Amino acid sequence: MTKAFLFLCLFVFSYSVSLAQGRDGFPVQTKIKNGTIEGLYDTKSGIQKYFGIPFAKPPIGELRWKAPEPIENWSGVKETKEFGPRPVQKLIWGDMNSRSNGVSEDCLYLNVWTPASRNTKDLPVLVYFFGGGFVAGDGSEPRYDGENMAKEGIVVVTVNYRLGVFGFLAHPELSKEASYKASGNYGLLDQALALQWVYENIAAFGGNPQKITIAGESAGSISVSYQMASPLSRNLIAGAIGESGAGVTALSPVPLAEAEKAGKEFLEKFGIKSIAEARKLPTRDLYEMYNESGRFGFPVVLDGYLLPKSLTEIFKAREQAQVPLLLGWNTQENPGAAFMQGLPFTKENFIKKVQEAYPEDYTEVLKLYPHETQEQVAYSAMDLAGDRFISYSTWKWFDLHRKNSDQPVYRYLYAKLRPPLVDQTLEAGLAGGTSRRADNAPPRPKDLGAPHAAEIEYAMGNLDRIKEFAWTVEDYKTSETMFKFFANFIKNHNPNGEGLPEWPKAMANDDNPPVMVIDTQSKAIKAQNDARYRFHDRFYGNDK
Repeated sequence: MTKAFLFLCLFVFSYSVSLAQGRDGFPVQTKIKNGTIEGLYDTKSGIQKYFGIPFAKPPIGELRWKAPEPIENWSGVKETKEFGPRPVQKLIWGDMNSRSNGVSEDCLYLNVWTPASRNTKDLPVLVYFFGGGFVAGDGSEPRYDGENMAKEGIVVVTVNYRLGVFGFLAHPELSKEASYKASGNYGLLDQALALQWVYENIAAFGGNPQKITIAGESAGSISVSYQMASPLSRNLIAGAIGESGAGVTALSPVPLAEAEKAGKEFLEKFGIKSIAEARKLPTRDLYEMYNESGRFGFPVVLDGYLLPKSLTEIFKAREQAQVPLLLGWNTQENPGAAFMQGLPFTKENFIKKVQEAYPEDYTEVLKLYPHETQEQVAYSAMDLAGDRFISYSTWKWFDLHRKNSDQPVYRYLYAKLRPPLVDQTLEAGLAGGTSRRADNAPPRPKDLGAPHAAEIEYAMGNLDRIKEFAWTVEDYKTSETMFKFFANFIKNHNPNGEGLPEWPKAMANDDNPPVMVIDTQSKAIKAQNDARYRFHDRFYGNDK
């Protein structure tokens, strides 16, 4: 009976391994700097996939809240066929359909999709940083999947980095022990080390380290703006793509002393008096403490190391990566309700909220955002909510680079309305996940524009991997256009190509620069609302 049972277990294990390899794949190995890894060659797609490659020592124990350290060499063959664990996080915006192997502080893994044959070399490279407000997300989410982009002749890499209390806590004791005398920014330092890893190892996957384009959405886009500016990364990249976000106002860095104070107060609130004591806490304790605190992450820090100065200062000094840049934002980055805060969408209420938000400048703001009719109020509330949230900061990044670089800059506005959810009992979260709507919850207001994060699966060619939405022919048409724009830019640093509408680059001092409106019928137009962003530039004091 025992032998029969053992035989059955062995059979089941062998069968599960064969399924894990896929019906269309066989093992494939490659030698990288640290040792040999074994991934999967998918004969159906022609793409080789290496998932869960470690690029740093696990940031656990004494390495918790330290800059990442390069992974040590190994002997033998390391299997890299499954996504690694995702960073510790709560499902803030619903289910992101992560394909990760659990949740862990030991999360510093990256994933590679490559179309390279045994003799291929010098392919362009895309490194994509996930979004999620520096508190959620991971590189295994289906919307970031690199297979379809790899079919275009691009080596694709997605990267995990630490989040929340594990990725951004600053503290005086941590600053004292660090060689660069600062703390926080560990998630951004993870990204910087991952870029160094890609630079040193991507040739083993057929990629060219001189052709690395970095991209990301929301916090991932903010990350791209920081890595462009950072002395640790700016010489490792050849191009950049930003989707909705830059480190100017949204999630902008704070002085080190302010960040240290916030970290110290957080730990003291729970009776933790030292970093030595905090490092001994189990993951569960810190996870629960953070959730109980009601915080939304910890700020990015002006640490004098990864970020020696603010983004505005670095770009104005022309110290950023001098590379081509493609960036843009969506028509509904934030719903109008975020600005109206529960008030009905009337002219009187809109004026009231504008006066509260801009007590000294409300007359100018009211001229910039039409509000005579209820429809105008609805759209202007949406526009103002989005501008304050993330659109202005992305515009500022655009404006800084085009005026302080000789490299081409291309700007888009993503406008495709998203189709309804297949399951009407679900609702979409701000960052792209879905969750079950409560039975007594009122219907969600109809979207007036393209929501924040909605463009990711279109740009990466991954609509077929996102099952929650009822995609139409128009959605696939829009995706094909945006996907080709992105692929062309990654390969040629120019989004233009055969069968696509002409996308002009922006000139430095054009008050109405060209904008590619990406929709079912994509077309370039002259920017129509840049006066809004120039006002906010003055309002936030970034115009000097």
